Amino acid sequence: AEKVLELGGVVISFSDSSGALTAENGFSRAQLDDLFQLKNVKRGRLSEMSNASGLKYHGGKSVWQTGMKCDVALPCATQNEITVDGAKTLVQSGCWCVAEGANMPTTNEAVEFLKTKIDIYIPAKAANAGGVATSALEMAQNSARLFWTAEEVDAKLKGIMNNIFETSYKTAQEFGRPYDLQFGANAAGFLKVYKAYKAMGYLKF
Repeated sequence: AEKVLELGGVVISFSDSSGALTAENGFSRAQLDDLFQLKNVKRGRLSEMSNASGLKYHGGKSVWQTGMKCDVALPCATQNEITVDGAKTLVQSGCWCVAEGANMPTTNEAVEFLKTKIDIYIPAKAANAGGVATSALEMAQNSARLFWTAEEVDAKLKGIMNNIFETSYKTAQEFGRPYDLQFGANAAGFLKVYKAYKAMGYLKF
């Protein structure tokens, strides 16, 4: 949510295991601060903000069932949270991009459906690589006894994520699968392992 705001986007929904909280006109900075305090410090439930101005709580519902109009969906919670029905609701709501921020948050059936209906689908192995990349940056700092500012870490992370996108995009193009970032990410990962094994002499082809 912080990064979406930083990039000029409007955050319209959050969810937890009990339901979804939506804001048709977007969450204000103050509302986001209250939500972060509720979830990160108090460990409360989204339902506790149901009476806040401009917010609506959907008890027992997935955020993908609310039918909120959106451009971009960022599933960042659990595995298989977007089903085919959820994917259909997203498409009907005007969503043109799904970027996975969790480990396989979209079912295989939903992925196949989305890839035929939206402009951009970015799989978890690419879009969700930022967490592992940041951990690697932390390890690098510790090993070298360095201290980088948040801005420096963010700049390095941006370079890593740009490289992941460019590699996935280029690989998909090379194999005649333009804009299929899922195939591009899979193929690029396979090729990297293949080249490493070949360089070490384990493979003769």
